[in-house]
Amino acid sequence: MRRPADAPPGAPVDLVVQAPVVLPEDVDMLILLTGAKGNDVPERAGNDAVRLIDVESTEGVEAAAAAARYDVALVPAERLIERVRLVAFDMDSTLITIECIDEIADLQGLKPQVAAITAEAMRGEIDFPESLRRRVALLEGLHESALHEVYEERLTLSDGAERMLEGFAAAGAEFLLVSGGFTFFTERLRERLGLHHTASNRLEVRDGRLTGRVTGPIVDATAKAQALRDHAARLRGTDGLVVAIGDGANDIPMLQAADVSIAYRAKPVVRAAATHAIDHCGLDAALNLFG
Repeated sequence: MRRPADAPPGAPVDLVVQAPVVLPEDVDMLILLTGAKGNDVPERAGNDAVRLIDVESTEGVEAAAAAARYDVALVPAERLIERVRLVAFDMDSTLITIECIDEIADLQGLKPQVAAITAEAMRGEIDFPESLRRRVALLEGLHESALHEVYEERLTLSDGAERMLEGFAAAGAEFLLVSGGFTFFTERLRERLGLHHTASNRLEVRDGRLTGRVTGPIVDATAKAQALRDHAARLRGTDGLVVAIGDGANDIPMLQAADVSIAYRAKPVVRAAATHAIDHCGLDAALNLFG
């Protein structure tokens, strides 16, 4: 396991273990495996969690966690939630469970074609602007009411999303929803969830129908990272932390620009770029990565 970049050299680190259910016998085994000097039970998230204090070794931990389907993370003791100033996150397949453009396309019987392009982009095989233009072009002629139908009938928040927002908000953090998706959805989520800032793409609509184009600059990987940097420069201060959460290849620059980054149910290339990964728990598990 990698030592987190925000852990000073030589400073003690803790091991956070999380899952829908963490078995006591597994905790005992991990204490022996890591040489932890104690343990604590974080209670911010809705899942089971244990924090092993000042671990001496992580050899064998990842293999044991993978076998048990546990999320594990090395965290520095001084990483306190009160230091979090900004939490930036992706929308599709991160804050919400769906890819909105796939669901829009489904209403035209084009979901397989659009989903295939989405998957190429998520894997990093084509750049995001190209994939966005190709996908949106397939939607030409679709009535604007389809967007309302997707929002009202198909859009669902990811597990633990509201609890995550409540926890970081209680610590005084601001939120940035930054998405390669569309303003139709990000603005409704901003109002619904009390988010502070959004950045996303605007679908062009004429006479109540989609034209198959987006208007204005495309919010791609570079734009996502820049939006994070812009807000971080205002909010971070001398000791603040900026957190980023995402799942796709176009989130990697944003994750790399954050102090603490979390790959949420993400592809391996994204997990490799992030500080931590959440694969088995909900978004609220992010709260337990802070003291």
